[in-house]
Formats: sequence, C-alpha cells, structure tokens
Amino acid sequence: MSPLLLWLAAVLVLALAWWWWRKPPAHRPGEAPPPPAPPKARPEATPRQTPSASPPVPPPTLPPAPVVVTAPPPALGPVPPELASFQWRPEAVLDSDRRQALETAVRGIPRPPRSMQQLLSPEFLTRASSTELSELVMGEPLIAAKVLAKVNSPYYGLRQPVTGIGQAVTFLGINTVRSICLQYMLADAFKPTLAEAQKAFDSIWQASGLASELAVRLGKALNLPDQSALATQVVLGFVGQLATASLIPAAGLPAWLHRDRLARARLEQDLLGLNAVEIGGMLMRSWELPNALVNDVSDMGRLLITPPLAIQPARLARIALGYLCVRLGERLALEPLPVEQALGLGDGPDTHHLRAAIAQDPVLAGLPAALQAPDLIAAMRLATGQVTPPAVGV
Repeated sequence: MSPLLLWLAAVLVLALAWWWWRKPPAHRPGEAPPPPAPPKARPEATPRQTPSASPPVPPPTLPPAPVVVTAPPPALGPVPPELASFQWRPEAVLDSDRRQALETAVRGIPRPPRSMQQLLSPEFLTRASSTELSELVMGEPLIAAKVLAKVNSPYYGLRQPVTGIGQAVTFLGINTVRSICLQYMLADAFKPTLAEAQKAFDSIWQASGLASELAVRLGKALNLPDQSALATQVVLGFVGQLATASLIPAAGLPAWLHRDRLARARLEQDLLGLNAVEIGGMLMRSWELPNALVNDVSDMGRLLITPPLAIQPARLARIALGYLCVRLGERLALEPLPVEQALGLGDGPDTHHLRAAIAQDPVLAGLPAALQAPDLIAAMRLATGQVTPPAVGV
C-alpha cells in the first residue's frame, strides 16, 4: 500500500474516534442516565370565532330582596268573651228543612223595580253621568217625586223650589241622588201592614239615609276611590235588616232593633236560623244583583266577627268604613244622643274588630278626626233635626 493511502486511512480513523468521543452518549459508564427532555408543547388550536357571538356576560348580582314585615295592629286587649263565644252561622250550615223555610219566606218579599238592577249594574256605577241618572229617575215617576220631595225638604232650606230632576241631580250630586233612588226602590219591596211595624221600618229608613250621607262625606275626607259604590253598598247593608224586620213578629221589633249588633245577631239566629247579614245576602242574590256587589255588602257586615288581618289590605278601609257608617246611622236614628257623642267609635264588643282595623290601616288614620269635623257635625245635626236649617238659595 502506498504511503499516501496509509496516511489517509490514519486520518480517517482519528476523525471517527474524535466524533465518537464528542457525541452525547445515552449515559456514560458509572453515571445515571440523563433525564428525558420534556416534550415540546403543541400550540393550541385557536377556536373558530362566530362573527355574531359575543363574549359571555356574567349575570348581574342583584341585592337581596327586602323583607317586608307587616306590623300587627296595636293591642286592643283580648277579644271580649261575648264576641269570642259567638258562632256566626252561614247559610251553608242550615239543615235543609230550615233553609227551605227561610228561602220560602225570603221569596215572599216583593222584588224591587227592574230599574234598580240597572242602577246597581257595575257599568252604571262606574260611568253613569248626571244626564243618564236623570233619565233613569224620570223613567220612575214615583221615584222622581221622592227625589224632588227630598231636595225641597226643610233639610236643605231652599228659597226657591226645585222642579226638575236634572236640577235636583246638579244640586244634590250623583251619589246622593243614587242613594235616594235606591232607598225608595227598596221601600217598594218592604211595606209593613201593621202600624206597630211601621215605626221600626221608618227608623231603619232614616238610619240608611244617615249612613249613606256619612259614607259620602267620610269617603271624601279619607280620599277613598269610588265613593258612589261605597254609598250604594252602605244602603244595601240595610237590606238584611229590612228583610229580618219583615220576618220577625211585629211585637218583638222594638226589643230587637234597640240591641247592639252582636246581641241582635244572636237573636236573629235563634229566631230565623241566620242573622240579618246572611239573610240580606240571600235576598240580594234572589234579586239577581251582581255577585261582587253582594259579596262586598256581606263582607262589610261580617266585620263584626272578622279580624282585620283576615281581610285583604286593599279592601280593609272600605269594609271598615262601610261597617262604621251603618252602625253610626243606626245610633243617630235610634238613640237620643248629641251628634258629637253619637259619632264616637264606642268601646263595645261590636266595634272590637272595627277599632283594630282603624288602628291597622293607614288610610283610616284620619277617621277619628274626620268624625269630629265641624262640617260633618253640622250636617248630621240638620239631618237629625237637632237644629233648624238656614234658608239658602238654589
């Protein structure tokens, strides 16, 4: 072999040996193998964006709802024992024989004129104008005569007589004329035949007129809505009394009428099976009056035994005021008291839940002051004949 080839082979061997020595071995003898190199992270795929999609918005954090605490009415003491022991008897608990007998007796009471249903229809109560009311009154000649007699009575002391129904409606107001019409329409259904019963009926009629006047005036003083409906409900609150007076023997009417409402309800249930409130509801339903109206009138009478917390707050003021007006109308008509004293709330068992309602409902907070307002006292003195009305012009 030529010397050149030998030299080239030696150089090649030295180069291979140097490369082998410099190469990083898996591990050298006597050494621990090197740790594996961490894998390279793959770039995450970018999610495809939907052009219309918007980044999610976390829901707003709402403040906690306030806790509404209904404060109980101021303590009026325990329920009087005579009220707590009284068991109100609804129509549904009567046995079939007694209910049938009572229904037969109630059906014997004549129906009032058909125009009363129009007068009490929800549409007429809410939208009737003075012109529409005048037309309705003029369609009932006897009722029209009663309205004219009322407006020309000494109570109003007019210098010149009113001769037209339209003029009477303008002077008296829609609410007063509606109440007058309702009272005289009911009078056609309740006509006692005995003189000893006539006095009791006259007292009830007077009480209904006074109660209606109170409802209009106190409703305005307390800014209650729909005062015409309230006055109507107050007048209808006497239907049960009139029906009861028609069913009780005439000799027992004075003793019945001069009791307080609780004692009267006890006697009515003993004699007839139901009290006057339930009998009135039965009679008004037989006359096909609107159910909502009948329920409102009945609930007004049931305040005698109903705690105010059991009544819907939105209805409490109207129910309490209606109950009060009926009671005060009776006191003014039946008891020889000065007007200021007769218009007091009283502290008997028949006003226990009424006084609780007045203490509970803020709408009724001004009622005690309204009952002693000079204009109300003056009007009730005129209505009860305690003073002579002054002469005024029309």
